[in-house]
Amino acid sequence: MTASASMMSNFELLLSGDFLDADGQSIGDLALDLLAANPSVHHTFIDSQRPRQDDPSYQDRLYNLQIQPAEVAAADALVICRPWVKASAFAEGAPRLVGIGRAGIGYDKIDLAACTANDVVVFNSPFGLTHSTASAALILMLSLARRLNLQQHLVRTHRWDRQKDAIGLDLIGCTLGIVGLGRTGMELARLVAPFQMRLIAFSPHADPAEAARLGVTLVDRLDDVLRESDFVSLHGRLTPQTREMIGHRELALMKPTAYFVNVARGEMVDEPALIAALRESRIAGAGLDVFEEEPLPPTSPLLTLDNVILTPHWLCSTRQAGRATMADVLKGILKIARGELPDNILNTDVIERPGFQQKLNRYA
Repeated sequence: MTASASMMSNFELLLSGDFLDADGQSIGDLALDLLAANPSVHHTFIDSQRPRQDDPSYQDRLYNLQIQPAEVAAADALVICRPWVKASAFAEGAPRLVGIGRAGIGYDKIDLAACTANDVVVFNSPFGLTHSTASAALILMLSLARRLNLQQHLVRTHRWDRQKDAIGLDLIGCTLGIVGLGRTGMELARLVAPFQMRLIAFSPHADPAEAARLGVTLVDRLDDVLRESDFVSLHGRLTPQTREMIGHRELALMKPTAYFVNVARGEMVDEPALIAALRESRIAGAGLDVFEEEPLPPTSPLLTLDNVILTPHWLCSTRQAGRATMADVLKGILKIARGELPDNILNTDVIERPGFQQKLNRYA
């Protein structure tokens, strides 16, 4: 250890407050025990971002939380769950902040250009949620196929005489269309193998050899997936190209007996178009874990439809996935605290910037 490193104060790590509940306790296993590997890493939570027992409006603000300039100034590194990192977070510069870890896959709420301009490396955890996200899609597919909403309603309202109305569907022999054959899409293909489904996918950047290994036929057009599938499962990340990629025209291509599943991002779908298709029974139903606006407003027409299964952008959250995701991110933080680059860097342009190298070398 160099003399300058030995004289440095603690490495201050700030975690977004939405990792805590209203009692100030961690939501799930955050793998904070891993920080013991470097005692100089001192962690705290952004207190202003955590829920309070006397604040019923917190949930309405949850998905609009933002990292503030004071938090950028106070930390060597940040780990975030839901908050935005906008250019305004760097209004006072970032002479201290060297890294931001995103506890999850998606990073559409992080202004990567602003981070790069301020010599801050951004990385994510692309593997921790792979299985849990894919299995969430499978849960929704099975629940839709077996008409779980109606099945529960019949029991709760003591309408066993309506059993004939709740006859379901087996997945065997059905066609599953996967839109986006990345990690979660490939894991879904692996999970449905025992159901003997026909698997097709639209994914321009997919590896044909990997697709063939999983028994997936790649098609050249999204339209073909929509026309041929009994279940369409949307995967991938939100980009300008994928925003509202499923709209009126696309939904009109689906079979009236087909189901639509989205565990990716709500903004990838034109929600009013989906609502119209469901309301008019132009598709059989949908399973949605994500929405254009989150939390889903209490006035949303989706809440009035009985052919939709809705979950609160939390269906992929499991104890195992939560720890695995945080473990990946904290390992990256520990690398930074040793003066090393983390894995899974999203803004690779920052690496060669002198300002960033100077920051990182403070810990070497």
